[in-house]
Amino acid sequence: MTDTLTAPAALERLGWSAADEDRWTGHSAPARVVVNHGSVCEVLLTAADGRLVQHTATAVPQLPATPVAGDWVELGADGRIHAVAARRAVLSRAAAAGSGPQVMAANIDTVLMVVPLDGGLNAKMVERLSVMGWESGAQPVLVLSKADRTHDEGADDADDAELLSPGVPVLPVSALTGQGLDTLRTWLGPGTTAVMLGPSGAGKTSLLNALEGTHEAVTEVGRAGGRHTTTTRRLHLLASGGVLLDIPGIRSLEVAASRESVDDVFVDLAAFALQCQYGDCGHDGDGGCAVEEAVRTGDLPYARLANWRKLQGEIAYRERREDPSAMADIRRQWKAVSKQARRGRRG
Repeated sequence: MTDTLTAPAALERLGWSAADEDRWTGHSAPARVVVNHGSVCEVLLTAADGRLVQHTATAVPQLPATPVAGDWVELGADGRIHAVAARRAVLSRAAAAGSGPQVMAANIDTVLMVVPLDGGLNAKMVERLSVMGWESGAQPVLVLSKADRTHDEGADDADDAELLSPGVPVLPVSALTGQGLDTLRTWLGPGTTAVMLGPSGAGKTSLLNALEGTHEAVTEVGRAGGRHTTTTRRLHLLASGGVLLDIPGIRSLEVAASRESVDDVFVDLAAFALQCQYGDCGHDGDGGCAVEEAVRTGDLPYARLANWRKLQGEIAYRERREDPSAMADIRRQWKAVSKQARRGRRG
């Protein structure tokens, strides 16, 4: 990189903000992780003359946190990563049993949730990505890609999406025609770090190319679904002054989120829940349930309740999975049920 900036301007070019300043306890200027290749990270740092310099670094042993794209780190005199700054907003997804959520991106301001319209609006995808967006602590923005594949440039789908994810800005866009790209750029201004979140084949890399006039590799979507074009998490310094983190398309929509983030997306259901007879109503056959009554009268679509139940079930399962004593209790219960069943068959 050849651009020469003042040191503060160079840091802002990397997405440095006042919120990051408050969390920085290092003794030297911070570097930002561009991509993690397992045990090796590519980072960007500012030289004495203000230039942005790329550096490859390994982490010292026993580092408390594994660096991910977007992290601010401190490099020692040996060129290795000696510290990772406290993260202010993270995008996570469910990981393997017992390992907790997997952090995909750190220190982000905006989550661009990319949902393609070429196969029709996927309500389940909108709801689940929105839950992940709210959970991150950053501003979620719903980007409806491939709007040129619809009869009305995505207008009807945008109306439906606003009902599925209340309070989230909805932008129908097209990398082919340029529709919505200027509005999308307003979320990518100087000092802002954004991340694209969506399934393989959603058109995230095509959007990046359209926004920047670049030529990142794009793979056609086959009959079996999307294929991964982006294979690492990488930071792009945008012409708008912001930073965009382009991560691989997610294969699984299993969320690692709190019940509060689910409520942020299902505010219509939560409003009916306030009228339930019991405060701990599970909306699943309980007496005096206003939510199920709303479904019966048509005031609440059944699909919303069904998707809410699935998300609650996944959260409960994840909580048990990460709590060994709870999982042991579940196993004991199933053993007792199985033993009783075998006795019944013998009788």
